[in-house]
Amino acid sequence: MNYRAIRAIYLFEMARTWRTLLQSIVSPVVSTSLYFVVFGAAIGSRITEVEGVSYGTFIVPGLVMLSVLTQSIANASFGIYFPKFAGTIYEILSAPISYLEIVIGYVGAAATKSIILGLIILATAGLFVPLHIQHPIWMLTFLVLTAVTFSLFGFIIGIWADGFEKLQMIPMLVVTPLTFLGGSFYSVNMLPSGWRTITLFNPVVYLISGFRWSFFEIADVNVAVSFGMTIGFLVICMVIVAWIFRTGYRLKN
Repeated sequence: MNYRAIRAIYLFEMARTWRTLLQSIVSPVVSTSLYFVVFGAAIGSRITEVEGVSYGTFIVPGLVMLSVLTQSIANASFGIYFPKFAGTIYEILSAPISYLEIVIGYVGAAATKSIILGLIILATAGLFVPLHIQHPIWMLTFLVLTAVTFSLFGFIIGIWADGFEKLQMIPMLVVTPLTFLGGSFYSVNMLPSGWRTITLFNPVVYLISGFRWSFFEIADVNVAVSFGMTIGFLVICMVIVAWIFRTGYRLKN
């Protein structure tokens, strides 16, 4: 394992975050705080509790997941797309570094940024509402797994995209709607039975449900199912990334 190469890619990507601190960290935190204030004040005045938890507290895991999902995809997709756009990807591909090490460097940096952002948002939410995490180890497990999984997904999008428009298309038109409809601001159990069945086809439901369970021990689906779905999506992304490097899809032409 070429740890020096992994470290070089990782530190380069992390340095880009510190150079764009306002965009990478401050902007998502402010946006999430506005979500929290608006939804907590407007809807919280009408829905005081959800399954025994105050509404303002209930939406915190959903808001953290919303930011982690979107930022993981954005960081990883742009991180690998820009070398393609600038033509420097060929220098990386011709260097004495394996495909696994390239993925670890880029995905590891993107996941690290998202985890840091998620923890900052969690700390910020604690200023608005009282928070008590029932299972901190499971909370960190779901946070790390989600960040790594969607960083891999963003890496795939960055390889697939051949323009900045496509780079934004999947996150804006697919991931964000799925996140909003995945129980970020409500419990799936509040929906009519027909809509609840349809919602369970949304993979984001399982991520948010498992993450919320680690806080309040309440979940829309069984926590074991949530964990299994997260691992399953991670494995699918790993298989696709392996296929991309094995075939050279949109890398060698």
